[in-house]
Parts: sequence; C-alpha cells; structure tokens
Amino acid sequence: MKIESIAENSLLYDFYGELLTAHQKEIYGEHILNDMTATEIAAEFGITRQAVHDMIRRCDKILADYEARLHLVEKFVNIRRQVQKIQKLASGYGASDISEISSEILEEL
Repeated sequence: MKIESIAENSLLYDFYGELLTAHQKEIYGEHILNDMTATEIAAEFGITRQAVHDMIRRCDKILADYEARLHLVEKFVNIRRQVQKIQKLASGYGASDISEISSEILEEL
C-alpha cells in the first residue's frame, strides 16, 4: 500500500469512520490505525483472512462513497493548504499576528 493511499484512507476514516458499523470500525481501525495485517486481524477476531480482506475492501468503498458525496476531506486538505500559504506569506512580511492566527487554524484542523 502506498503512503499516499495510507494517508488518504486514514483521513477518510477520521472523517467518516463513525458512520461505519461497530464491527467494521473495529476491523478497519486495526488495519488503518494500528497497521495490522489481515492475518493478525483474523487471528484477533476469530475470522478468516478472506473475511478481513472483504471487510477492508467494503469499508474502503463505503468511505470513498461518503467522500464522493460530501467532499469533506477534499475541503479539509484545500483549507489546510491555503492556510499554509497564508502562513508562508505572512512570515515573509513579518506579520506575526497573521502567522499566529494561521498556526491556530492549522492546529484546529
């Protein structure tokens, strides 16, 4: 799995994970947040490795569908990028208030 894909899946889980069922959240969370393999998850939950793979694929699709409809992750990434640009521009002009406010916004995101 590519790092960009891992980061994207992690963001999708952060934004939409609460919309998964408790079982999906547990399994997908172990995979995304704790970097557990399908074999490790299967052993922990007493299910087959194939069931874990199927659940991960299903969750990937569910979360991607939410993002396709709501675009919350896309908006978040764009806002963060814009605030970082503001921060960079402000630091060039010695505008510490703007830099401080943009830092606070980035922390909140």
